[in-house]
Amino acid sequence: MMPSAFTWPTPTKETIAQIPIQKPTWGTDPKLVAENANKIKATWLGHACFLVELPSSTVGVRGARILFDPVFSDRCSPSQWAGPKRYTPPPCSLEDVPEIDAIVISHNHYDHMDTTSLTNLLARSPAPHVFAPIGNAAYFRGLGIPAARTHCLDWWDARRVSAAVSATHTVEFDVTFTPGQHFTGRGLLDRFKSLWGGWVVESTGSAPGTRVYFAGDTGYRAVTSSTDDGPETLPVCPAFKEIGARWGAFDLALIPIGAYAPRHFMSPIHCAPRDSVAIFRDINARRALGMHWGAWMLTGEDFLEPPKLLATECAKAGIKEGAFGVCAIGETVTVDVGDNA
Repeated sequence: MMPSAFTWPTPTKETIAQIPIQKPTWGTDPKLVAENANKIKATWLGHACFLVELPSSTVGVRGARILFDPVFSDRCSPSQWAGPKRYTPPPCSLEDVPEIDAIVISHNHYDHMDTTSLTNLLARSPAPHVFAPIGNAAYFRGLGIPAARTHCLDWWDARRVSAAVSATHTVEFDVTFTPGQHFTGRGLLDRFKSLWGGWVVESTGSAPGTRVYFAGDTGYRAVTSSTDDGPETLPVCPAFKEIGARWGAFDLALIPIGAYAPRHFMSPIHCAPRDSVAIFRDINARRALGMHWGAWMLTGEDFLEPPKLLATECAKAGIKEGAFGVCAIGETVTVDVGDNA
């Protein structure tokens, strides 16, 4: 059943109970601090929101922290009185989110760019840097964000961030905006007035070379039938192979796997798991986590179908078990980098 403009189906309590939720620890277990210091720590906060901490070169000093697409509101809508309502809550409050160095936004749809969440996070001192696609500068000016900390980029543009994480330590990382296949608009008059895309974050400075790719919201190919049968004959978005060629390999990729049915309608803008696996291979990811599922009822597939289909498609593609999967909402996944992966 597809949601209409006025009715938004929700799963049963039994179905919701099958989506694990846990309070985040952010990978700070004292017994594992030394072991995890040189690993990526990725905490899924629901839908497309991840907090990623890059490896630290110094035990006891955190690495750079980047928060992707934070949406903590109940509804992904212009109003909190109508529109898609969460069926799984965020695993923590905004106040529980630790200090962050950058907020990165993939595009301006309400399930990815949330004014209430951003206003709360950007009121912190020091305020994090904000990265967003070109066309969103006026929005962030309206939130009162200093221009020096707001970076609205075109595809392939990059910036370097330097942030103090302690009185004696500074972290550096590069942020690059990359193409995808989607669209934008928060109302009737601003469709395609801003860009959309993914982001590459790469550590520099004292712990160079760690690469993380965040795909945001994207399609891969346009399928004309209700199934994905025979899509190898269809053209695909070329951006992902270009991303893989530019960076060589990624230690971690965050790739959407949900909101894809019916395929003839959603495939140009949203990945099904088959597409997600293709992106994983195109960008040369060593490890990936699936996102863009498990929070809101946005399309017609079964609530629990995306991770099941992902496992099936990974097996078909010969991807080793554990290389591309999902985690619990609130779970922190640690990822080896480079030669240790």
